Amino acid sequence: MVTHVPAAAPGDERGALLSFVEAQRGAIRRSVLGLTEEQAASRPSASELSLSGLIKHVAKTELNWLRMAQQKQGAPPGDSSGGEKARNEETWGDSFRLVGDETIPGMLAFWDSVARETDEFIHSVPSLDDTFPLPDAPWFPKDGAVSMRWMLLHLVEEVGRHAGHADIIRESLDGKSAFELVAMESGRDWGR
Repeated sequence: MVTHVPAAAPGDERGALLSFVEAQRGAIRRSVLGLTEEQAASRPSASELSLSGLIKHVAKTELNWLRMAQQKQGAPPGDSSGGEKARNEETWGDSFRLVGDETIPGMLAFWDSVARETDEFIHSVPSLDDTFPLPDAPWFPKDGAVSMRWMLLHLVEEVGRHAGHADIIRESLDGKSAFELVAMESGRDWGR
């Protein structure tokens, strides 16, 4: 990660964890700076991943984890982290690409709303030690539960892994590195 994650106030574990989640979100958001919808949807390698698809995937995945933590029923349509539709092999790919009238601005706005809701929810829970049950799925332990802290750390891991994918895809498209994108976002020139 090429941006500095600001230190939280002493003892503000929630703020620190949310800042690290946001730093990873920012890396993926920056990956589409200056690109057209077509460029962001392109797949410059043998992988099926595209930048716009990664944005959709991480936004829907974050929402799915938020709904589990809130103990609200139902995964969002096209969810790729455990929802019924995501388990359908015929529609799995749709969770990693924009379909129909989905656009990058629309997906970024959706993700911004999910991020705000995640932040508000985490600030509202009595303790990061509070737990919620994991759904019945082959990749989770039977009768498993995780804490709010675990969920935030998982979001750092999940979004961070895909931020790395986004770095590689973007550099493959036009050679722009994460450093250049950080500079571009702030209106500066990176070494040229």
